[in-house]
Amino acid sequence: MAAGLASGTPVPWWKEPTKDQWYAYIAAWLGWTLDAFDFTIFLLIMVPIAKEFDVPLTAVTAVFAVTLWMRLAGATAAGWMADRMGRKGPLMISILWYSICNFIAGFSPTFAFLFFFRALLGIGMGAEWPAGAALAMESWPIRSRGFMSGVLQGSWGLGFAMSAAAYGILYDHIGWRGLLWIGILPALVVVWIRFYVKEPEVWVENKRLQKEKKAEVHAPLLSIFKRGLLWNTLTGILWMAAAFCVYYSIWALFSSYLQKELNWTPAMVAFPLFWANIVVFAGNCIWGLVADKWGRRWAIMIPAAIAIFVTPLYLWTKDPTLIIWGFILQGLFGGAIYGQNPSYLSERYPTEVRATASGFVYHQGAIWGGFVAPVLTYFAVEMKMGFALPMMISTMVFLVIVIIAVWLGPETKGKQLTADLEIAPMPAE
Repeated sequence: MAAGLASGTPVPWWKEPTKDQWYAYIAAWLGWTLDAFDFTIFLLIMVPIAKEFDVPLTAVTAVFAVTLWMRLAGATAAGWMADRMGRKGPLMISILWYSICNFIAGFSPTFAFLFFFRALLGIGMGAEWPAGAALAMESWPIRSRGFMSGVLQGSWGLGFAMSAAAYGILYDHIGWRGLLWIGILPALVVVWIRFYVKEPEVWVENKRLQKEKKAEVHAPLLSIFKRGLLWNTLTGILWMAAAFCVYYSIWALFSSYLQKELNWTPAMVAFPLFWANIVVFAGNCIWGLVADKWGRRWAIMIPAAIAIFVTPLYLWTKDPTLIIWGFILQGLFGGAIYGQNPSYLSERYPTEVRATASGFVYHQGAIWGGFVAPVLTYFAVEMKMGFALPMMISTMVFLVIVIIAVWLGPETKGKQLTADLEIAPMPAE
């Protein structure tokens, strides 16, 4: 392979990465996909949980919100660990954390018990992304990084599709508790990561240079607010906050809407959720190809713009056929604006702070996204507006903000991720 590259002989993109690069990518992919399963299964069982514990649906959506908010704590801590100690360790810890919390939540004797362990699950969820994204993107060649970023992030849709399939097939047999117990299975991935995955070479060399030159960055979170990175960080924060609000405007309450207002059965609810998430995966892959050709920003802005016009197709109707196919179509556009999150965030920051910056910027969006379900539920139930109108307005408004925020940010297509030291230690360090 190396000889082919040196002589100029074309090499298929999938043969360019080494075995170790593939292993690193697969580790991040598995962590993220199974993270999605453990988190999204809760979106499908909020109504039966509210009935079993005799609490308002708004209270159950608060569990979902707090889980999202806890992601920022996990992401910030894991990002710091990943920049200081390596990408692999925090990834393993995070997968064990969210798997065990989901499993324990299945035994909940009270609503408060469930609330507590689902909130703790958010820490593990947040911790997985910065370590996994940095591991995958630092290990992957430039030529196909945008595409593989789409595959990685889009696999959240595969995890959601798995949870939808599990709900549609198993719920009537094992109930909501059984669906949470299944969430222990991702813990098995940790064994494989421990023995087969290596740290990215660029991080290892960067860490060596930091020690050799006595230029270690002990407070990477503070560094991303320094003058050279401040605009990058602020536009990234706006972008991810709006993107999270779009995601949960589309997905968080869709199943509750179908169950509570339209009285759809579990199998009926599972169908559009399953296929829309398969399309999310495909869409992120397609827009990943666009990112490698036209740039990261266009691969986000174009589908976001189209998604604005797709949104009313499934929310401005009660016709089951239009709802199903309109929602599935949304997976190709509104569900596919996230594919460049790993690559674009990784490329915006130097190696010394990459995991911390990516984790913080990405997951502060979870704080804002966490407000979406309770706020929209309040308008739907308490204000008697129904779910469709609040979901539609929120989705369209935040899509516009995504476009503006990404337009204001830098273009990073073709960025070489190097081990060079780019950040001077802060005086306090």
